Amino acid sequence: MKYTYLALFEVDKENGGYTITLPDFQGAVSEADTLNEAIYNAREVLEIYTIMFEDEGKEFPEPSSFKALASELGSDEDILQAISVDTELVRERERSKVVNKTVTLPSWLVEVGKENKINFSQLLQKAIREELQV
Repeated sequence: MKYTYLALFEVDKENGGYTITLPDFQGAVSEADTLNEAIYNAREVLEIYTIMFEDEGKEFPEPSSFKALASELGSDEDILQAISVDTELVRERERSKVVNKTVTLPSWLVEVGKENKINFSQLLQKAIREELQV
């Protein structure tokens, strides 16, 4: 599912950086040093909350409007930004996450493999897929 909610980026004038909140989700808060990092963090927090709500069967809050949240802007530097996530893509990304595994091979086999420019990881993946017929 695709979801879009507003994120509030408040400038921390004393320490620099941003405090990020997703007003429609209680407790959805993050911090960042730069605006780019803040946008990334806002998306990540929204991903976590939307996945959690889906998994727990919770009812999603109605997204607030810009007009409704504009009053929460504390200064001219604060930003209200729409953040969108697609939980199907998030779940697919998590399923496709690469995991390191250590394997033990005879040293001579490693040397011959290197000489022949064998990609051990790719070869192992192929062999496992063939073995499992997936």
